[in-house]
Amino acid sequence: MIEVEQLTQQYGARTAIQDLTFRVEAGEILGFLGPNGAGKTTTLRILAAAQPASRGTARIAGWDVHQQAQAVRKQIGYLPEIPPLYPEMTVQAYLSFVARLKGVVAGDRPQRLITTLQRCGLSDRARTPIRKLSKGYRQRVGLAQAIVHDPPVILLDEPTVGLDPRQLQEVRSLIRSLAGEKTVIFSSHILSEVSQVSDRVVILDQGRLVTTMATQDLLDPGGWHYRLEVSSDRDPLAVLQHLAGVQSVQVQAQIGDRWVLSLASQPDQELGASLAQTLQQQGFQLWELRRDRPSLEDIFLRLTAPAQRNQPEEPAE
Repeated sequence: MIEVEQLTQQYGARTAIQDLTFRVEAGEILGFLGPNGAGKTTTLRILAAAQPASRGTARIAGWDVHQQAQAVRKQIGYLPEIPPLYPEMTVQAYLSFVARLKGVVAGDRPQRLITTLQRCGLSDRARTPIRKLSKGYRQRVGLAQAIVHDPPVILLDEPTVGLDPRQLQEVRSLIRSLAGEKTVIFSSHILSEVSQVSDRVVILDQGRLVTTMATQDLLDPGGWHYRLEVSSDRDPLAVLQHLAGVQSVQVQAQIGDRWVLSLASQPDQELGASLAQTLQQQGFQLWELRRDRPSLEDIFLRLTAPAQRNQPEEPAE
């Protein structure tokens, strides 16, 4: 449904995205994940035919987003980070206006409006001026304008920014309800948001694709994280780095002969007993050894570390 190949965007000497290649299948919800400035917004704007790419190609439902922009716009619903709202219009009038612009025939508009208002939880706000709505309701109106014409592809740029917990849950449920029915790209810099909504995740950092994986694989990385506190006049890194099953180890703090370290094991490796035994055999005083599954943030930081990137670093968006 969506095919992106070697997509690159440059602004003078600055590269916003470089050589992005990925696919999104029909009915799939793809999480587009990366820190602020990673290139998410630029990529979505190109896919929405809102700006041309410097080079590379992108196709939606077989249409080239640059060469056949008008045809592409009929296939998509696009919610930018700041929704394109008209504050003085009522919700119903605004959605009717958008439906007309998007080519919904006059005879179909009333039912499309009813369906969209219900789906987005806006039925009781239909006659309310948009300027009187809360942030959460304005975001719902933004989502409504993206789906009012019933497009097969929906592009959502940070749709949960600024929402309270209840509003977050409602927007997540709405996006999740589109699974199988629509093809969705949902961008965010918050891992937990993407993990609760998407089937698959594309991770961007500094304009480059870091990795793509099933959401379940992101949530179940297999390894363990350990927090250790030891005392010695020797550097414990020299011992721990070469221990079988260790994936990475870092010094978090050092005061005098006291060391605080974080250690990640390789998938399916439980190292608690061997860590304690090795440190004691090597003459280290072990004060603390705590085991945890890595958090989503830990996983993201590991995946976006410079050594994990597919290419050398470039200036960010």
